[in-house]
Amino acid sequence: MDKLPKLDRIDINILAELQRNGRVTNSDLADRVGLSASPCLARVKRLERAGYIAGYGARINLAKLFRVQVVYTSVTLVNHRREDFDKFEFGLRSIDELSECHLVSGGFDYLLKFVVRDVAHYQGLIELLLDRNIGISKYFSYIVIKSPIVKIDVSMKSLA
Repeated sequence: MDKLPKLDRIDINILAELQRNGRVTNSDLADRVGLSASPCLARVKRLERAGYIAGYGARINLAKLFRVQVVYTSVTLVNHRREDFDKFEFGLRSIDELSECHLVSGGFDYLLKFVVRDVAHYQGLIELLLDRNIGISKYFSYIVIKSPIVKIDVSMKSLA
């Protein structure tokens, strides 16, 4: 395994700026972090190679295109061996409507986030998952009514 490069203040600032605006030009990014364009680009490429930058993309407002419903689902598995977790996770991989899957501690095993057309669509997905026999003991559904605050990524500066 390759050793990850140690990050300095400028690297952290580059990551924070890219997190805020992934479309910033290299020239503007360099100005914002106090470098000239060439060393800034070299640092960005190094951060990409090291995996600190996982990718670039657009956040699409799906509600502008379609009627959507967000549903969170807590899932408890029947058994808790490594192969049970693997079977469950593998069984979810082909579900396009699943946008997040988290193994959590507490009163249940997984927290899932679905983006669906409506509640009937969600219910069909749940029935499909139950029919797959991937180890679900019980589940609870939480229909999102309103999302007053949605942040895709937490500010890096709040964690430093």
